[in-house]
Amino acid sequence: MECVFGLVGKDYALVVADSSAVHSILVHKCNEDKIMLLDSHKLMGASGEAGDRAQFTEYIQKNVALYQFRNGIPLTTAAAANFTRGELATALRKNPYSVNIILAGYDKETGPSLYYIDYIASLHKVDRAAFGYGSYFSLSMMDRYYRSDMTVEEAVELVDKVILEIRSRLVVAPPNFVIKIVDKDGAREYAWRESVKDAPFSSA
Repeated sequence: MECVFGLVGKDYALVVADSSAVHSILVHKCNEDKIMLLDSHKLMGASGEAGDRAQFTEYIQKNVALYQFRNGIPLTTAAAANFTRGELATALRKNPYSVNIILAGYDKETGPSLYYIDYIASLHKVDRAAFGYGSYFSLSMMDRYYRSDMTVEEAVELVDKVILEIRSRLVVAPPNFVIKIVDKDGAREYAWRESVKDAPFSSA
């Protein structure tokens, strides 16, 4: 029961994702990082089938790095979003990926931005977005409390409200979430919200 959501503030963008690796009725691990750093100023949060998610996000990450290596300049966030959409659209007619993406980035010229890309290659620039079962709660909470001029602290407070709502109301809510931020200083991990930790393995 995945949940990935994000929002844009005045000079930053946040992406939040659950960290559960689930198959059927089994939880395999609770510390799976579903938000990939594409480069120094871009984040890609993804939900979907585990194999598609891992393979496609790595493919995009390596191609973004290849572009920068060949040309000496990084892709803008808009260009990376359009490249990602193009690859999903091409795959859609061959061997489609079951993956939904929230792409956040920061550019010197345009500032922070957030892009919504779904598995059928729809692309929208948005100020807030969500995927997964948690989106039923996260979208409504963000509609109620989101402001475009929120500080980072206010945005994290809103994220905590969303996580609390998901844990309270979603019948199979994921226990742990990771929060990542991108701003003029780069993309980085901001915090974890954990209610369950993987038990340490002890050998007999």
